[in-house]
Parts: sequence; C-alpha cells; structure tokens
Amino acid sequence: MILQALVKYYEDLEKQGKISRRGWCTEKISYGIQLSCDGKIQAILSLKREVQAGKKTILSPQPLFVPTMVTRSSGVAANFLCDNSKYMLGIDKDGTSKRMQECFQATKEKHLQILQNSQGETANAICAFFESWKPEQAKENPVVAETWEELTEGGNLIFWVNGKYAQEDEEVQKAWEKTQDQKQGEATGICLVTGNLDEISRIHKNIKGIPGAQSSGASLISFNEKAFESYGKTQSYNAPVGKYAEFAYTTALNYLLTQKKYKFSLGESMVVYWAEGAKTEYQNFFSAFLNPTKDNEDIVHDILEKLTEGQYIDVKDIKINKDQKFYVLCLSPNAARLSVRFFYENSFGNMLENLEKHYQRLNIPKPKKDEIDYLGVDDLLQETINQRTKNKKAIAHMAAMVLEAILSDNRYPASLYIDTLIRIRSDQGDVTWGRAAIIKAYLIKNYKWEEGEACMNSGKTSNDVAFKLGQAFSILEAIQIGANKINTNKEIKSTIRDRYFNSACVTPAMVFPILMRLKNSHIRKLERDKLNLAKYYEDRLREIFEEVEYFPKRLSLEEQGKFILGYYHQKQSKNEKQEEK
Repeated sequence: MILQALVKYYEDLEKQGKISRRGWCTEKISYGIQLSCDGKIQAILSLKREVQAGKKTILSPQPLFVPTMVTRSSGVAANFLCDNSKYMLGIDKDGTSKRMQECFQATKEKHLQILQNSQGETANAICAFFESWKPEQAKENPVVAETWEELTEGGNLIFWVNGKYAQEDEEVQKAWEKTQDQKQGEATGICLVTGNLDEISRIHKNIKGIPGAQSSGASLISFNEKAFESYGKTQSYNAPVGKYAEFAYTTALNYLLTQKKYKFSLGESMVVYWAEGAKTEYQNFFSAFLNPTKDNEDIVHDILEKLTEGQYIDVKDIKINKDQKFYVLCLSPNAARLSVRFFYENSFGNMLENLEKHYQRLNIPKPKKDEIDYLGVDDLLQETINQRTKNKKAIAHMAAMVLEAILSDNRYPASLYIDTLIRIRSDQGDVTWGRAAIIKAYLIKNYKWEEGEACMNSGKTSNDVAFKLGQAFSILEAIQIGANKINTNKEIKSTIRDRYFNSACVTPAMVFPILMRLKNSHIRKLERDKLNLAKYYEDRLREIFEEVEYFPKRLSLEEQGKFILGYYHQKQSKNEKQEEK
C-alpha cells in the first residue's frame, strides 16, 4: 500500500509539472564546468545560492534537474552529466590515484557510449573533454588549480556549454532517454506495485533527508543477508518491484522530504504526509491542525467549531472534501536502511474528526500566561522530556505510537502516561498545563473516566477519593504558603510539594497524617492575622474529607493520575480567583 500510494502521488505530481519525468531527478549542484567547443575547461562556475539557515545566511548548492543518479553500494559506478570531482575530473583533495583514475575512466566510457551518435556542439564538446582530459595533469590546469579545494569538497559538478547546462540540450536529452528505453539485462517479472510485466529493479534508489541516516541516503527496500532471502532470490529480487515503480516511489518520497512545509520531525523519526491528487491545500490544513501555532490558531478553532456542529468545512474560500484520501508516513533511520514506524491512510474528514476528539480530551483550564490554546503533537511529547538535557527528542517508537493513536482515535500508548508521571515526580510535583492535559486525555480514553470532562471543564469536582486527596494536598500547600507570608513576608522557596508530593501521590496513608499535623500549626498562624482565610481553608478541607472515609495505603497508576488532576484543578481554580480579584 505504501509504494502504491507513492507511485500514484508521483503520477499526480508529474501531471502538475512539479516533479521530474522518468530518467531524471533533482540533485543539489555546487559547481559548473564551463567547456569550450573543443572540450577545454574555460572556467569553474559556482552554482551555490544564498539561503537563510536560522539567523545565518549560508551558501547552499542549487537543486537542478539532472539525469537519474546511480545507487552506489561499493565498487565504481558512474553517473551521466552530473557527479563529484572523483568521477568528473579524476581528482580528490589529495590529487589523483589509481582509484580516482578508475572512476574517471568509467565516467569517460559512459559519456562516449551514450553520446557516440550525437553531433551537436554540446555533445561534441563533452566528448572532446573526456578524450583530452588527463587527471594526472589536473594541477597544471590554472582554472582547476585555482578552485581545487572547492571542487574536491564533495559537491556535484555539471557541464556548462554555450551558455546553458548540458542537460538542457535537446540532443543530449534524446541520447540519454534513448538509453532509458533499452533493457538493462536484468530479470523481468510481474511488478508487485503496478501488476505489470517489467524489468525488476535489483537495487533501489536511496531516500535522502532522514536525520540520523547516512548522508548519501538510505534504502527503503533492500535485502543484504541470506537470512532475509527466499527461494534463492537475492537482493531486491526478493520483493519484485519494476523499474518504473521503483523510480516513481523513490522520486515521490525524495520530493516529499525536500518540502519543509509538509514534513516534521517526531522524536528521531520523520513524518511526511500528502493527499491523493497532490492537493496542497489539504497538506496545509493538516500542518496547522497537527502542530497549532499562535499564527494559525484561528483556522484550527474555526475548523473545530464546524466539525463539532457538523457543518461543511469552508475556510478562506477553500471548500474541504471530507472524503478526500489522505496519507501519513512515519520513517526512522536504521543504519543504511529505513524503518517504517507506521503508515496511515484514511479520509481527510475522518482524520480531522479524530484530531478534534483528541483536542477535546486535552481541553483543560490553563494559566492565562500560556498564549497557545491547543497542544500540538510535538508540544505534547516535550512534556515527557527533561528540558535540562541536551537531547530533547522523544523516544522514537513512543512518539510514533502517540501520533498513530491520535490519527486513528485509538488508545494512547501507556508509555505516554507513564513518562508523564515520571517527569512530574522527577520535578517534585511540577504539574504543568500540558502534563495535566495528557493525564486527563489518557484517563478519559484509556480508562473510560466519564467524570473527566465534567470535573475539569465545568467547575464541578469529582467524588473520586484520589481526586479529592489531590485537592486537599493543594489546599494544605496554600495554607503553608499563607502562614509563611505572615511570618517572613516573603514567598516560601520550598513547600510541602517539594518534600511530600511524590509520597502523598503513591502512599497517602503514610503522608497525610503528617501533613494534617503540619496544617494545624500553620492554621494557628493564619487565624491570628487572616481569620476569614483560615476559616475558608478549614471549610474546604472539611467538605473534602467528609467524602474520604480513610486514607488509602497505596494508589494505583490510574488513581495517581486522578490525584495529580485534583491537585492541578484546585490550584488552577485558586489562581483564577486571584486573577479575577
């Protein structure tokens, strides 16, 4: 299904003229070798362009259409019209060697063979260059010697003849495309993707742009050990994909990975997404929905309202078809290969509805200082990570499982909930808006906690014992803070939360008797200067403990989450009252 969807996407992009046709690809080019009509090097042209990288402006190679590049695993394999200095000039930073000369000779033979029947000026100039160029005499050429370091730094080189790129010459293009129609002598069979009889691709083109994979790219389909083979079929013959399908899916996937707007990192994985028909408006809406920002919150809010009311989605004069097919693919690096974390296909309307349910579960009172109303997937995962560490990436498999659960409206992975509880304990009870939202959503979806929506969004309180104890702990902390202000007239640096929160959350029976004794001494201090406040706190505690018959010896993971929500809810309602005053 993945390859079929990518092949269809390639065909849609080709119809729109956004992607190269078969036999061609887009590669980053650093320099152009300007040739005279007799094949002499006249100049080295820099094709790099200034691009913005964060706050800096850097020179970056220019993406250009060139003949399809070969996939190199080992040995010598030459490209046509575009390659690095080892193949195009037979040199590297140390000069030339036997290996360099082998690379150049392979490139020379390939160009002379493909262009042998071409008579145009561009083809003749390229053939004359390869017939006359001597790698061992490269340093004697003043043009090459002057730009030696730049040429040998590893970037791709192309030819420039008569004021244009060699690959733009019509006769050169015809000569190249003629070779693409010729059989390569590889096995033929039924392609698993298209169902047509085709030459089977033995080695698939590499996929580039996945962080953590090799810079030269990694394979999505490959077999390098006999343990992975069957029926004596080696390498990619074990999963027969035709030449056309192999070119189409690799081209489409590489195109997606160059589109910064339509991909994002998720932990150590990379997520790409597309709509059938290559309709970019669906990708734009999906980007806004998945990771809302202050700039696009209005769009997200508008779509959510229309989904809730069952209306047609019409935003900025763009009418969204809910039946539009949409695809999400999550990939992660694995040495020279790529692992598929998940592939999800559904109608765009269903995906939006599932996202809307997810955001409803996350809906919780939040501090007014937090400007963003919606917690995106990346923000969600950041709540489980220690922000004091250098590596702030979520665990790859957990991140992928979270996204898949959101899109398909399935149960959240247990690791999301456990990691959130661990992070709260590690931070001595620091319950942020995001962490409380995760716990609430998890309890509603996974534990079917029916009280969750009501008690966190409508001002009601839960009758659950764990939730009540969390509220009580928040009040006991407020009493301590109030009493300390009377004595020192300063904010207290360390409260009972720092010392007792983790224990109270797990073993209330051991901790709450101690906290109640501390409360009695703090209340006496409050009664001397703030009698009404002391009475308010006492009344609230009395209301809570009337419904708590005993302190449980131990709270389960589910109950610990409710305790944390009770603590957060009570603290947030107190802050809201202070802001109103």
